[in-house]
Amino acid sequence: MADDRFHVYDTTLRDGAQQEGLNLSVADKLAVARHLDALGVGFIEGGWPGANPKDTEFFRRAQTELDLKHAQLAAFGATRRAGVKAADDPLVAALRDSGAPVVTLVAKSHDRHVELALRTTLEENLAMIRDTVSHLRAEGQRVFLDAEHFFDGYKSNPAYALEVLRTAAEAGASVIALCDTNGGMLPDELADVVHNAVQTSARIGIHCHDDTGCAVANTLAAVRAGATHVQGCANGYGERSGNANLFTVVANLQLKRGFDLVPPEALRDMTRIAHAITEVTNVTPNSHAPYVGASAFAHKAGLHASAIKVDPNLYQHIDPAEVGNDMRMLVSDMAGRASVELKGRELGYDLSGDQSRELVDRVKDLESRGHTFEAADASFELLLRDTLHGERRRHFTVESWRVIVERRPTGEVVSEATVKVHAKGERIVATGEGNGPVNALDRAVRLALEKLYPELATVELIDFKVRILEGTHGTDAVTRVLVTSSDPKGDWSTVGVDENIIEASWQALEQAVTFGLLRAGYEI
Repeated sequence: MADDRFHVYDTTLRDGAQQEGLNLSVADKLAVARHLDALGVGFIEGGWPGANPKDTEFFRRAQTELDLKHAQLAAFGATRRAGVKAADDPLVAALRDSGAPVVTLVAKSHDRHVELALRTTLEENLAMIRDTVSHLRAEGQRVFLDAEHFFDGYKSNPAYALEVLRTAAEAGASVIALCDTNGGMLPDELADVVHNAVQTSARIGIHCHDDTGCAVANTLAAVRAGATHVQGCANGYGERSGNANLFTVVANLQLKRGFDLVPPEALRDMTRIAHAITEVTNVTPNSHAPYVGASAFAHKAGLHASAIKVDPNLYQHIDPAEVGNDMRMLVSDMAGRASVELKGRELGYDLSGDQSRELVDRVKDLESRGHTFEAADASFELLLRDTLHGERRRHFTVESWRVIVERRPTGEVVSEATVKVHAKGERIVATGEGNGPVNALDRAVRLALEKLYPELATVELIDFKVRILEGTHGTDAVTRVLVTSSDPKGDWSTVGVDENIIEASWQALEQAVTFGLLRAGYEI
């Protein structure tokens, strides 16, 4: 298990799951827990057993279905109710019976919350903390305490907030995490409060929300002030603006501050783990997330590219490989020769000659007319091949295409596309139906070509984006279409631009099929 001198504590399955639109099944929670354990976190907070059936079921199944190598499970719950002994409180019993070696109790540390939300006295709140912590400790469980609304409570009544810490520590709590529950703190003022809390001799942790955009900065400030336990959520999940992003916190502490938190090989797997968790949660990954985002090490400006060509570290704060990410060169109208040469090298082409200048000119011309190559690598590679080798070999040519959209008497709307193509000396006519004109075109062209190129049967259209480039022209505006396709080896994106949205879509689809043939081994 993890070194006990410093804790990395994940609360994705409980606090992170409160994010709007995020709904985890028990199977999802088990899958996320495995990913977090692979990262090497010390503690995984599984939820609140007894408070809802899903979390109770999670802890039951976790005992037989989770084989954790690094982490310990923590069960979350509240201190006993006012006027009831901890041993007699059914919610405390659920924590005791959860099978989790660690229990994290939430307790009020803000005097107004005690009196208005709990509707009890300040003295009874301290008794609730003392009784619950000591009871669970006597039952053999390790106890952490989340001091809810601690920073707001400290502003209201610092003596009482600090007394909550002392009471919990004296009763046997291993760690008291100071919670910026409303997420309103800034790093300098937070650090001062943490420093004062450390003077109570309690072991201090930190739990920050991101309502000011400072959750990670506040967490790092707390560590500098003496906290030895950090809490956060995968990908910054959480209600409102989210929680401190645990991936960013771990990477900053390990790579910038020299903390030994997770195994180096696990840190090098962080990007994969972050993206794997987004697949489970079905939350679109933030491409601009620090360290693990797809754009975290993406370079677009020509000035950057010129420097990176000399030394990648001139415009990167770490080697992306340290967190399992990659540097990417984006080709756009801002590109210079260095950008194009580096992008070509990334794709396996030597563009150090005069052809790079020709390619730069073609990119800038096409982008001025609405194309975008930073989001369409496949289109760029086809353009690159045309520039290097002249007119590329065509495995098929299009005679014509037609799309009909029909609204039937039943109210059903059906799109039908017919394409006429020439391939391998044959003229082929194929018709496909779809749930829209682009889907119908995609099916028709692949039906036409699959007999001659059976590899296309594995190609799928997985995403379709439309952007109006000149909105002042109304329905006559220039339209850009981005199409993402996939096969068993991965995915790729292509772009089309035209005043007619179907023509723009066709351009992107034709390139997508062409690139699919290239990936299948057909030289173009």
